[in-house]
Amino acid sequence: MSSREKIISRLDELNIKYELVEHEAAFTMEDFNGLGINENDEICKNLFLRDYKGNRHMLVVIKGSKNADLVLIRNEINSTRLSFASDERMKKHLDVSKGCVSPFGVINDENDAAEVYFDSDLKDMPRLGFHPNDNTATIFLSFADVNRFIESTGHKIRFIKV
Repeated sequence: MSSREKIISRLDELNIKYELVEHEAAFTMEDFNGLGINENDEICKNLFLRDYKGNRHMLVVIKGSKNADLVLIRNEINSTRLSFASDERMKKHLDVSKGCVSPFGVINDENDAAEVYFDSDLKDMPRLGFHPNDNTATIFLSFADVNRFIESTGHKIRFIKV
């Protein structure tokens, strides 16, 4: 079963309403914005970060329009210096590749390696868009439903102000 199929199966199992939109590969926010899909919904930036020693891994989700200020994020999550996790770490912990990171990746994080942080501005959003661990599609659902999905994996969302 592909990662996308695994995610859709879990969404269906949880009776979560969602919309799946297939599109050309979008590796960055600029790529996605060029597609002109669901312009009224919030497409999120998803960052997979590691601390200085590589002991902590953080999946940080912020509004697509915001700047990913790693110093601000570091201070919010009480961490040492942050950097982007390598392709190897993304594959090992979330089973995703560059350009495909999303909160749905925690379905593959069986060792609870990833701490999940959401920008508090996303908390009450009616529709958020995320890749289903595959950048040729986007799944739209409410914050409440993405939270239910994440909790179903044993992870918990912590909120930060970015």
